[in-house]
Amino acid sequence: MKYNIEQNTYVKLTGNEWEIFKMDLQLQGKNILITGGSKGIGKAIAQAFVLEGANVSIAARGIESLQKTKEEFGGNVSIFQADILKADEREKLMQSFIEQNGTIDVLINNAGGSNGGKALDTEMDVFYKALELNYFSAVHLSKLATEHMKTSRNGSIINITSIFGRESGGKVTYNNAKSALISFTKSFADEVIPYGIRVNSIAPGSILHETGNWKKRIEENPQQMKEFIQREIPAGRFGTPEEIANVVTFLASDKASWIVGASINVDGGQSRMNF
Repeated sequence: MKYNIEQNTYVKLTGNEWEIFKMDLQLQGKNILITGGSKGIGKAIAQAFVLEGANVSIAARGIESLQKTKEEFGGNVSIFQADILKADEREKLMQSFIEQNGTIDVLINNAGGSNGGKALDTEMDVFYKALELNYFSAVHLSKLATEHMKTSRNGSIINITSIFGRESGGKVTYNNAKSALISFTKSFADEVIPYGIRVNSIAPGSILHETGNWKKRIEENPQQMKEFIQREIPAGRFGTPEEIANVVTFLASDKASWIVGASINVDGGQSRMNF
């Protein structure tokens, strides 16, 4: 989607409009794996890499959404059905990706989500599931990818976290998991940079997309959401998936070669943290 300033609305990008996001980051032929790549932020990230001429593979649990996305993109897009909550499926995913591509250049750990409410009202299995989805899956896939990246002594791993991994604005299960992932990003980055592998994270703020929670909330109570934006987002609007994708593709490129272990807010000023 793109933001129409005059009408204060978001519209879906069509045809050559995507070309405005192409940055020529010299990613042609790079082998990219994106989890949660069939919709929302992950889908926009996939599209951005396609525009850069990369060989893009997207993984998700639902085969129908994967096939629909592949039909939309065409070109250099492969799909892998995988439930990344399960360790054996994560291992199978990486194995299948390597068998198809020979190596992996960029891993985007984008899959995630949240359930539950306040800590006292949330069962422990919801905490465990949130950690598995948002944290352990990324840790596991990062370790698997690194084994192949070490051979080429080159690679980039980007974890999609959240500004609420740094402050308590979302659900507690989600905050905890994203906070852990931000911490892992820095620790793991220091460990693997000697092999030429860069690890970073991007912390989005409130992003509006067709299958997201914000769209539903706008439809249910537009006035409340207008007040939320005025109160919480200095930029005066929700972000778009493409604005996240722009930063992801840059971080994946050699133009970001000196960025290691960073956690970058992409939030229109929404975060209240100084660091």
